[in-house]
Amino acid sequence: MNFDARADERVETVRDDVRTDDARAVTRSAGRSAIPKPLSHAQARAIFVGLMLAVFLAALNQTIVATALPTIGRAFGDFENLSWVVTAYLLTSTAVAPLFGKLSDIHGRRAMMLTCIGVFMAGSAACAVAPDMLMLILGRGLQGLGGGGILPVAQAIMADTIAPRERGRYQAYMGVVWVTSGVGGPILGGVLSEHLHWSLVFWLNVPLALAAALMTYTRLRQLPRHERPHKLDILGAGLMMAAAVLLLLALTWGGTRYPWASLPILSLIVASGLFSLAFAWRLTHAPEPFLPMSVLANPVMRMATASNSFSMAASIGLTIYVPLYYEVVHHLSASDSGFALIPLALTTPGSILSGRVMMYMRHYKWVSMVGLVLGLAALGTLIWEPALPLGIVIVLMAVVGFAIGTVFPVCTVSIQNAVPHHQVGVAMGAMNFFRALVSAFAVAIMGAIILTGVGVIPHTGTGVGSSMIAASMMGADVAFVFRWVFAAGFAFLAAALLTLVFMEERPLRGRSEPATMEPAE
Repeated sequence: MNFDARADERVETVRDDVRTDDARAVTRSAGRSAIPKPLSHAQARAIFVGLMLAVFLAALNQTIVATALPTIGRAFGDFENLSWVVTAYLLTSTAVAPLFGKLSDIHGRRAMMLTCIGVFMAGSAACAVAPDMLMLILGRGLQGLGGGGILPVAQAIMADTIAPRERGRYQAYMGVVWVTSGVGGPILGGVLSEHLHWSLVFWLNVPLALAAALMTYTRLRQLPRHERPHKLDILGAGLMMAAAVLLLLALTWGGTRYPWASLPILSLIVASGLFSLAFAWRLTHAPEPFLPMSVLANPVMRMATASNSFSMAASIGLTIYVPLYYEVVHHLSASDSGFALIPLALTTPGSILSGRVMMYMRHYKWVSMVGLVLGLAALGTLIWEPALPLGIVIVLMAVVGFAIGTVFPVCTVSIQNAVPHHQVGVAMGAMNFFRALVSAFAVAIMGAIILTGVGVIPHTGTGVGSSMIAASMMGADVAFVFRWVFAAGFAFLAAALLTLVFMEERPLRGRSEPATMEPAE
């Protein structure tokens, strides 16, 4: 009996071991290859429509505030610190973009999108009730903490919902968002601040944010989840944000508040470099770094981010300084300059075209490469003769806007197609982070060109626009100064073309095809 009992115990032990091994094998297999069921077009469209309002909220904020700034400065009697209304949002939104991307990989897209919208709404309300310039600037910083996460999380949601090969189908829908915000934002900001009250520019965000939060809460319930266990590298995130904020401060203040070779600017640059070195060290030593090495080492991620960043830098830099060109070279009013800028800012036709090509063609880079070549030709024409008739200049700017628009969907979708689903959030955050940094660098370069050309001395209180207008009235060739601004834009577009050429053109996945899974960092 004892022998039989021991035998039975051994048999049960073997069976338990087999069952345990089978369970472990199933768990490992599920962790490696479990793929959520693809959404139908109707489900994807419902999620996408719910997402559009959140993207519109962030896009509108970028354009509606600009035309209200003069009114805000007069209301508070403070023009000296007015630039901080823009800078505060830029600093915080840039710094947190990769953080929210990473958090969406950890806690889910829906939760992080609701968090971003909530913080953005709180910041908008704080701006609207601000009693002085300091509180308005602090409110803008809070608004940037939320707004900086909306776009990367939205891009990650689109990657979860729509297969790369089919994403061009939705470019037209999102194009409506950018066109509406790009054209309507400046007009709406000017009307509200001039005829009603500047605070309405910020109060408008509150009902929009509530509607966006409601649509996010209801529509994103069907969103597939691709999470894996992650840890947030707090030290790495802090080092990266510190390096970014210090560099952005140097690029914002250099040549305007302080000379470029001054001690404050050099100190900021050195400090940013030291934090960057510390962050690089942390990337190689952290158990799970803030930016996974598998993402940074991905060649598609590197080249697509670079091309996207250089294109955006050219777009932002030209958008800021071309209105001044219209005013001092072609003697347009401020409002007419804004209308003349629309062809440059209207990148949507190019985005729609390249998005549609990605749906049907294996080799999809050619549209962007041809577009960039045309954009380079347009800017080359303005370098050769910067004082062309106004009609020709507007046509050339439209070509540049079209060219830049072709790059964005190709680069964004290529990154989403190249990284595993569970790392899309951090990849989108990193792309937006580097795009903002390079754009700030382009604005600083073009600003330095103009400052040097008209002889404006930083920290003297002399405005660039007024100095250029005065120089124009005295017969100076201010068009020659803008020749070098166009040359800087040409250089950034050339860099975008070069990096796009070297970007690997991987086949785009369909709805039933999983992402290439790489080891989790």
